[in-house]
Amino acid sequence: MKKILTVCGMGIGTSLILKNNTEKVLRGLGQDREIDVEAADIGTARGAARTADVVLISQELVEQLGDVHSKVIVINNFLSLDEIKSKLEPELEL
Repeated sequence: MKKILTVCGMGIGTSLILKNNTEKVLRGLGQDREIDVEAADIGTARGAARTADVVLISQELVEQLGDVHSKVIVINNFLSLDEIKSKLEPELEL
C-alpha cells in the first residue's frame, strides 16, 4: 500500500484538513483503498516521511522538512480539491 503524508507547522489541524481533502480526491480517483493518508506536524513529519511515498506540504515548511526520500509536493491551497488532484494525480501512476 502506498502512503501519503500531509504536513502542517504546529499541531495537526491544518494537516487534517489536507488529509481529509486528499482522501476525497483519492475516492474520486478510485484510489482510496490502495493509499493510506496520514497527517503530521512538521516535527513528526521528518521521521514519518521515511515511510511515505508522497509528502503534501506548504511551501513555507519544505525547508524545515529537510532532505527526505519521498516525493515532496507543495500545496498552496489546502482547501482546493482541484489543486490537490492536479498535483497528486501524476504521482499515482494511473
